[in-house]
Amino acid sequence: MKKQEILRHSLEKNRQKLYDLQKKYGFDDARVLKQSMILDELINQYNRTFYSHIKKPTA
Repeated sequence: MKKQEILRHSLEKNRQKLYDLQKKYGFDDARVLKQSMILDELINQYNRTFYSHIKKPTA
C-alpha cells in the first residue's frame, strides 16, 4: 500500500472514530477533543506530504 493510500485510510478511519465518539459523548467530552486533535495532526501531515511541492509566491 502506498503512503498516500495509508494516509487516506488513516484519515477516514480516524474521522469515523471522531464522529462515533461525538455522537456517543457530545462535543465537549475529553475523548472527543483528543480524537479531534489526532485527526487535526493527520490532516496536517497529509497537507505537508501532498502540498509541499507547490511553490509559494515570493512577493
